Amino acid sequence: MLLSLLRIKNFALVEELEWELGPGFTAVTGETGAGKSIIIGALKLLLGERADKSLIRSGAESCTVEAIFAGEDFRGLNRQLEEAGVEPAEDELILKRSFSLGGSSRQFVNGSPTTLAVLKLIGDELVDLHGPHDHQSLLSPERQLDLLDRFARAEKEREEYQSAYRRLQMLIAEEAALSTVESAREQELDLLRHQVGEITAAGLQPEEEGEIVRRYQLASNSRRLIELATAVSRQLSETENAVLDQLAETQRLLRELEKLDPGLVETSSAHATAVVELTEIARALDRYAEKLDLDPEQLAQLEQRVSLLETLKRKYGGSIPEVIAFGERAAERMRKIEGRDVELERLAKEIEQARATLDRTGLSLRKARAKAAPKLAATVGGNLTELGFPQSEFEASLTPNEPRTNGTDLFELLFSPNPGEPCKPLRTIASSGEISRVMLAIKSALAVQDAVPLLVFDEIDANVGGEIAHSVAARMRKLAEAHQVLCITHLPQVAAAAATQFVVTKEVARGRTFSGLHEVKGKARQEEIARMLGGKSESALKHAASLLSNS
Repeated sequence: MLLSLLRIKNFALVEELEWELGPGFTAVTGETGAGKSIIIGALKLLLGERADKSLIRSGAESCTVEAIFAGEDFRGLNRQLEEAGVEPAEDELILKRSFSLGGSSRQFVNGSPTTLAVLKLIGDELVDLHGPHDHQSLLSPERQLDLLDRFARAEKEREEYQSAYRRLQMLIAEEAALSTVESAREQELDLLRHQVGEITAAGLQPEEEGEIVRRYQLASNSRRLIELATAVSRQLSETENAVLDQLAETQRLLRELEKLDPGLVETSSAHATAVVELTEIARALDRYAEKLDLDPEQLAQLEQRVSLLETLKRKYGGSIPEVIAFGERAAERMRKIEGRDVELERLAKEIEQARATLDRTGLSLRKARAKAAPKLAATVGGNLTELGFPQSEFEASLTPNEPRTNGTDLFELLFSPNPGEPCKPLRTIASSGEISRVMLAIKSALAVQDAVPLLVFDEIDANVGGEIAHSVAARMRKLAEAHQVLCITHLPQVAAAAATQFVVTKEVARGRTFSGLHEVKGKARQEEIARMLGGKSESALKHAASLLSNS
């Protein structure tokens, strides 16, 4: 996964910038004050940091920053996206942040509106930004422990421990739920008995509601149905001047016509057929009315059933299947409370077994960590020597702790840049130059295990020169084998080691100041490296050419 595109609009001195990036090591250089920090500021916005409306370009109403991360495997990140209600990524992940002079801020992931908290969560997985007061995930002891486990290749041991931890917590919570005070337990039991009894007495069937309602509606209308059916039947056959009586006369007349004109045989036959059909209709209506014989008791029973179903739905669920499910859950809860002592005894045994499993998996995880911690410290310490800390000390402190989600250990990386000074946690290091180089040393040691795809280094070259600069450059290039690396630098050695180099420029046009960014290659890159060396003299150009050829 890599950052393939960064778009910035109306941010500080940038009116509009679209930056396409490739994999590997990219260096950003330029004169002091040209606006290199704008890139860092834009990334910070995408990492969920607070938006400052003073950064909106003068004359503009709003500012927008957008980044596209391209890759083939977003499975791990997609789980977090789906939990946050965000559209999962396929081959691209698009982050967008905008804010206006009015103070409104909006953020999107794959086009879905989201919160700053979600944006920060995603940013933690995508970018490590190292610089003064910046987003530095490695300063967190929890994240350091994650990296130790990766360095130790202890993912299996950690997963087994976490599974045991979750099971123990579930059992403890279940035990606590059963261990409520007696009065509250009895009150709950009384309520459950009432609920289960009411639902059980109803004898509910999942599909009965539709049939009951249909029968009730039919029974409710039976009186009117009988009246209408009887009235039609009487009009056809029973009343004075009934339809069938009149048709008998017309049939007689048609037979006389048929004798005089045989051509009317079909008409007479059709008439006879109609008389037969009307006679059958009258009989069918009589049978229908008899079947609907009004039964007030049956109607009352149906009415009571419909009322009961509606009452149960109001109390326990929106449908009869939901009411039945509620009753089953209540019955199970009632069974557990009534068999509380048996359940508590069972839970006590299971908790004892779960604790034993937790102790065993925790010990296995601790052994893997204890074996890896000094190796990690030694590897980082060696890297620090090459990066300008020849007499520094670096320790990986692992101490026992109460069981937690990530194990039974406390872990902290400790560092002392000066001899005779005690090692202190990384988060207490004040110098941005020191912390940047320490991070570079750690990242070098954990390059394969660290899953964060984009590493951004700012002021990595603070107080560095000479051979140490070459070491920094070599480390950055090595890191770029496993990560996408972006470095804002003043060191020509570091810039020359990059696979690609971009220069930030600042120019004035139409009375306004504009910052821009463009890639330098060939002669233009040589001249930029020469400028960083102190000028564009012949010797500087030769030195620049030498740095580029040796990188």
